[in-house]
Amino acid sequence: MNWTVMGSSGAMSHRERAIRVLYEEQAGPLYSYVVRLLGGDRYRAEDVVQEALLRCWRTQDLNSGRPLRPWLFKVARNLVVDDYRLRMTRPQEVDGNAWLDDLLTSPDEVDGLLSSMVLKEAFQHLSANHREALYETFYSGRSMREAGQVLGVPSGTVKSRVHHAIRALRLVLGVGDPGGGAAAGLKPARRYSSAA
Repeated sequence: MNWTVMGSSGAMSHRERAIRVLYEEQAGPLYSYVVRLLGGDRYRAEDVVQEALLRCWRTQDLNSGRPLRPWLFKVARNLVVDDYRLRMTRPQEVDGNAWLDDLLTSPDEVDGLLSSMVLKEAFQHLSANHREALYETFYSGRSMREAGQVLGVPSGTVKSRVHHAIRALRLVLGVGDPGGGAAAGLKPARRYSSAA
């Protein structure tokens, strides 16, 4: 593929290089993600990836050093959801496959899949101690005291690790207000008491 822009002298500008690097680094993983969201529809996936990369190019600072993948995945997911909602608001076309579309498309399953994929990638940025604390409290449903017993650390240490893990996740995911875990929308499966 030739990256020379029409009308240019052949040498790539700084902006053109940034776009090329964006495409080379992000298009493959983004395409795989969108194909899974769309149930294997490669043609629609190409359109979604192109639109997400175009929006990134228009709105994001490509040279800031910030990770763009979480933002791109979020935009791609929103494009898929918007397209789905748009199709659902139109009158249903009558054909032999309408019942199959209804069976295969469930927004709850899509949201769950998207959330788990984004969180899985974000969890890779956490330390092992932070991942363990989140697992024991949020996913296993243990209190801070119980999690501390399982991990062999005081409950205050578990609380601290959970707080810092949520803060790190918010930063990785690009969600505002990194100062508090309660604003993250994450709540333990069980309430914990401050008593050890």
